Amino acid sequence: MNVLILHQHFHTPETGGALRSYYLATALAAHGFRVTVITAHNEKTYSRKTIENIDVHYLPIPYNNRFGFVARSQSFLKYVRGAVKLAKQFRDVDYCYAISVPLTVGLAAMWLKLRYKTPYIFEVGDLWPEAPIQLGFIKNFIFAQTLYALERRIYKSAHAVVALSPAIKSAIEKKAPGKTVHLIPNMADCNFYKPALKDATLATTYGVTEKLVVSYIGAVGVANGLDSFLECVNASRKAQLPVHFFMCGDGAELDRLKGHSQTMGLQNLTFLDFRNRDGVKELLNITDAMFISFKQVPILETGSPNKFFDGLAAGKLIIINFGGWIKKELEETQCGFYYNPQQPTEFVKKLSAYLYEGGLLERAQSAARKLGEEKYSRENLSEAFVGVFN
Repeated sequence: MNVLILHQHFHTPETGGALRSYYLATALAAHGFRVTVITAHNEKTYSRKTIENIDVHYLPIPYNNRFGFVARSQSFLKYVRGAVKLAKQFRDVDYCYAISVPLTVGLAAMWLKLRYKTPYIFEVGDLWPEAPIQLGFIKNFIFAQTLYALERRIYKSAHAVVALSPAIKSAIEKKAPGKTVHLIPNMADCNFYKPALKDATLATTYGVTEKLVVSYIGAVGVANGLDSFLECVNASRKAQLPVHFFMCGDGAELDRLKGHSQTMGLQNLTFLDFRNRDGVKELLNITDAMFISFKQVPILETGSPNKFFDGLAAGKLIIINFGGWIKKELEETQCGFYYNPQQPTEFVKKLSAYLYEGGLLERAQSAARKLGEEKYSRENLSEAFVGVFN
């Protein structure tokens, strides 16, 4: 079977970033599918590579996590135009698999269906346009209603839809009754990330010997609400907890947060540059707890954050500051805890239990690994994904 994947942000382990589309593409290729990916990069010219039997086409369309809403929107639309033009070469594919965000990738998928009768499967990682509307990026009522109409049309025209969380699946089923919606969350790469004893040399290098380490790894944007993270760092400093924090990543909020950290005198926090999968693995070796953060906006509780699953695979205590389906998972499996982001002292109290109650941290970490292996393993979810086409 011949499958065309449309995803503007296709990353590989070497480049770093979210790897879901890489996992999906390699799963199809491993099952004998012919896989073509149309993506984009920040270079000035088009290029083409073969990556693990995947034919990857890179369009010269700049994008950066530091872009504002307008710049991002312009980049998204340029990708749609470029993908539509390049897709003429692949009019004989059996399926198009279009990965959002952004929602606009659905325009390219619908064009392929209209022009070449190519059925498409649409993946929904975040509910657009609801997310940017709740975040305040889209305020014009008419524009918002136009995007809602586009969303419904994309769902209804799709051969099937893939949702990354139970909440997203439920929302799509309400907007497109009768549509087949598959639930395939993000994946825990349990073969790459594994629980391991701390490397004493690494701990010395990072300056965290005999300290519990809490790491935030990922995008540093408005939606991540990382002022909450800094408040936890500050509360832990005041409580004199033997804890060190890392923030590893890049985004529009990074410079502001660095300045705020200096003003607060947070010597128990270290900022680290964005790194690839091997770099993340190194940081996870000395990490005890993975911190997952979102701004207090209801729609963000429906998401499927990549680093949650990396944390499960690596066997880390999971700490979150938002509700929703992931909070329910933590409560049921006891692999982590939720704290009220308005009350950083609650964070200190809950984290202290894992510092001073013997065996509690180890049991939570073991539960995290078990959840990753049994419910979210890359191997099992890859098989489920291939089954969508079969």
